[in-house]
Amino acid sequence: MHSMAACYVRCMRHFKPVLNCGIYRSRMRTCSPGNSRQKNVQNVSCNKSLLTTHTDSSIRFLCQRIPLNNPGDTTVEEQNSKTEVSELMQGPAALNVSSKYSKINNYSNPTGVSLEEQNDSEYVDPLEEEDNVEEKRDVPAMKKELFQQKFNEALQKCISPTDVLDLSMNYTLTLKQCSNCLSTMWEVTKKMSEEQKWLERRLMLEHPAFPQVCYKVMQGARKMTCEDLVYSLHSTVKLRVSQRTQLIQTLLRVCQERLNEFDERSLSVLASCLEVMDGSKNVDVLKSGLQLLVELRIPTIKSILALQTMMSCIGKQAPLSLKKKLEYKALSILDQFSLPNCQHMFSTLAKMDLFSRPILNTCSERVIQNVDGIPFWRLIHILQSCKDLRYRNELLFSTVADYLTSTMYIWKTKQVLLFLSVFENLGFRPVALLDTFAEQVMQNPESLTLKDLLIILRVYSLLNHLPEGQHQRFLDSLTRVLEIYLPRIPAVELMRAVYSYCILGYFPQVPFNTLLQESILHELLTSDNQNIELNEQVLHHIVLCLELDKPPFIKPINTTLGRPSPVSVTAHQGVQQAMHSLMGETGMFQQNVQLSTNYYIAFQIFMDRDRRKVFPVDEVKTPSNPFSGQRVAVLCYPASAFCLGTMHPRGKLAMKMRHLKVLGYHVILVHEPEFEKLKEEDKVEFLRRKIFSEDTESDHSLQDHHEAEV
Repeated sequence: MHSMAACYVRCMRHFKPVLNCGIYRSRMRTCSPGNSRQKNVQNVSCNKSLLTTHTDSSIRFLCQRIPLNNPGDTTVEEQNSKTEVSELMQGPAALNVSSKYSKINNYSNPTGVSLEEQNDSEYVDPLEEEDNVEEKRDVPAMKKELFQQKFNEALQKCISPTDVLDLSMNYTLTLKQCSNCLSTMWEVTKKMSEEQKWLERRLMLEHPAFPQVCYKVMQGARKMTCEDLVYSLHSTVKLRVSQRTQLIQTLLRVCQERLNEFDERSLSVLASCLEVMDGSKNVDVLKSGLQLLVELRIPTIKSILALQTMMSCIGKQAPLSLKKKLEYKALSILDQFSLPNCQHMFSTLAKMDLFSRPILNTCSERVIQNVDGIPFWRLIHILQSCKDLRYRNELLFSTVADYLTSTMYIWKTKQVLLFLSVFENLGFRPVALLDTFAEQVMQNPESLTLKDLLIILRVYSLLNHLPEGQHQRFLDSLTRVLEIYLPRIPAVELMRAVYSYCILGYFPQVPFNTLLQESILHELLTSDNQNIELNEQVLHHIVLCLELDKPPFIKPINTTLGRPSPVSVTAHQGVQQAMHSLMGETGMFQQNVQLSTNYYIAFQIFMDRDRRKVFPVDEVKTPSNPFSGQRVAVLCYPASAFCLGTMHPRGKLAMKMRHLKVLGYHVILVHEPEFEKLKEEDKVEFLRRKIFSEDTESDHSLQDHHEAEV
């Protein structure tokens, strides 16, 4: 008995390598079918995740645990183990172990054949590759590709979300096809008008196939590729599916779990999706994980496109330290930027709210050199990003404006107006472009829509610009167009148009009389959907223009307007010190004066008619002796009150200066940033030249006055 047991053990030692070989081959077979192979890969990646560094795990475990599989489902590990056992029991390795072992023995050392017979016979190397063997594709895989191609062709023909859902009912959709359906539904919807979007969305929610597609996406979220996962989330959010639904919350949680697997493209789509989503626990956690992941991947970034994607991902709420790291990375590869990279860098910095002058200056130089090769919308995005970043580059703006002026014939009216609106927001006054476009408007004013007209009035009034030598013709052309739209123009738009006329100092009778009707004024001051306080301020300036500019027609206003709250502004410190140095005493001028018209004056000086002598404030302000000399108003304004790079005042400041002159003031403008650049003695000399007449010895006048007081 003992001898038989020992014999059995010795035999099993010989069978051990064969069994191991069979088990290895059976495991390889379990990976060959698509489903089990995918499951094994997921298991391997899941096991890998447990061995990552502490930092990676901190990102991965930001997710909230939820049961995405049904409780009764068999786990992936159990299925794999069953497959391995069944194939091991049924495979030839288990049934023909002894024969297989003998074959291997024969290959290594064949018995019963002499050495001479081996040399005489034709020997074939079993490891040599044959050239005449053709690779045959798996028939089910070919059918699957044809099925996918046919489905994609049908999907491209859909023109509405309901068409996509109708198509989905004719197929048994895979997860990728479900994701493609959602993406196509959003692609066709975003091209529709708002009214059509509302109707299509209602039909989509009522379609019986839509819940089925959503349910399949929710159940298979963990099995999706990263790209399909983020595009499914992006599409459902854009289709305005409620963000509190289980579908979107499940997709958010799976994104948290698989965040480390996302490539740059997936991160970019996810970031753009999170940017428009409402704040919630899952959204906030995912944003935090996204920032951590970006910070970890900064040193490994080599592609400029990947860097810009990362910079766009973090958003405006990212910590300043992270923004600076990305800025340094961009500066280190700045010499590798192509023209498209430079174009996109403007919007990238705007998305993260990072003002980097070295990067912006370098990119601006590339844009200036190649402005004629940049498409329309890219130029618009560059200018809008400059506005958002508060970046002012006069050379860049002038180059774009000159390019538009020289190619005016290729642009539509709406495109030119969009450029002019952006320039106005930037405070830039492109004189040649404004004059050229005004000439085009005067030649064909009837082609303007109401929206075009309102934009033209706003831009030209706020930039305080009228075509040289053709003021009246240009304004009359606009007024004729406005009178055509008067019967159907909203009250607020009419008020804004009239206010633009007031800024320009032009008073057409018909629009003014229409606005000053009691019914329209009552609507502006009492309607619930109006900003009543803002309307009162605008109407106050309109009435003030009628009182001071005195147009030929004057229509009494029966409606009582509220008085705007007084403006509390402190005088500029540098100008105040220079005024003290020039005048010698504080009693020689007034500071922070508020007029009855609600206008504010930084410094008020009383002088004689020739502006040679200054009078003390106490002597002038006597009821029995009204002042009959010259009053001087010194106005201090920041750079935003002037057109970029000039001393040309913008619309509201120009209107205030016009009204102060009507009230009898000599107006002196002080550009605060330019004034601060002067030395102390130059500041005093600047005010002396502006306040006193050029042919006046101001220092002797002040000295004589002081000696008289002594």
